[in-house]
Amino acid sequence: MEITQPTCKIALIQAEPVLFDKAAGVTKVIRLIEEAAQSQAELLVFPELFIPGYPFGMNFGFSVGQRNSIGRAQWKHYYDHSLLIPGEDTAVIGAAAKAANAFVSIGVSERDRSTDTLYNSNIIFAPTGEIAAVHRKLKPTGSERVVWGDANRAYFPVVASPWGNMASLICWESYMPLARAALYQKGLNLYISPNTNDNPEWQATIQHIALEGRCFFLNANMLITKNSYPEAWKNTPEIEALPDMICRGGSCVVDPYGHYLTEPVWEQETIIYAHLDLEQIAMSRMEFDVCGHYARPDVLQLIVNEESNENKKQ
Repeated sequence: MEITQPTCKIALIQAEPVLFDKAAGVTKVIRLIEEAAQSQAELLVFPELFIPGYPFGMNFGFSVGQRNSIGRAQWKHYYDHSLLIPGEDTAVIGAAAKAANAFVSIGVSERDRSTDTLYNSNIIFAPTGEIAAVHRKLKPTGSERVVWGDANRAYFPVVASPWGNMASLICWESYMPLARAALYQKGLNLYISPNTNDNPEWQATIQHIALEGRCFFLNANMLITKNSYPEAWKNTPEIEALPDMICRGGSCVVDPYGHYLTEPVWEQETIIYAHLDLEQIAMSRMEFDVCGHYARPDVLQLIVNEESNENKKQ
């Protein structure tokens, strides 16, 4: 876990996605990358499913034992606006990351190239513009399971950076203790959390994780308003029932001691900048190193199977 650069300037992108419009979403992402690059940000973090947006409140016509044609057409629209990885859209975003000379982390709905399954995925682009890692959400939460499949590969990819290892867990994956431990075992310095969670108790969760892992926790949330939904969908009962402000944001950075480096920001689009002092990592682990001197591998062990399910079928 070598650190070759002791400081990092990050940019948390708290913005509203262009719901269910991939081309417009990519255009907005490029604009935001260019804006953050003007401030010399070295790591840019976008929220969960920023392209083509999180379909908050929608059920896509599913109920137990039945579906309907309207929901099926909505799902097909969402499918059409999900991304192939790699593909033309990721090439454009990668080029923007290269022009910005920055790492870029972004949540997307991924369309599998060989099947028609969607995955809730997070991509990390390197400053070269290449894809450094793709993480698929292990277990979609609640009704998300009628939209996205369980990860079948890319369980816990870690990206080496000048600031040590970084990786992502998506939203409620962070409530999975063993998933967190799987990352801690790899020597994690930057814990990237793309999410759609503006609940007050989430703030307690992220402070705990930063303190537990003795890492910087990068909490990237978004705004979603009812006005963002396509006009043709606004008169459906599930959308009509939503509040005007659906997701309020709350993006922030937490240091390895569990303290806010930047306070949560609510109900506004903004780019949150912060300077991370990576020297704090080792100092914070003096008395507690979760997979080091405070571990008891003779008593407790975690077995992680990172073999792709696709390989198991062969």
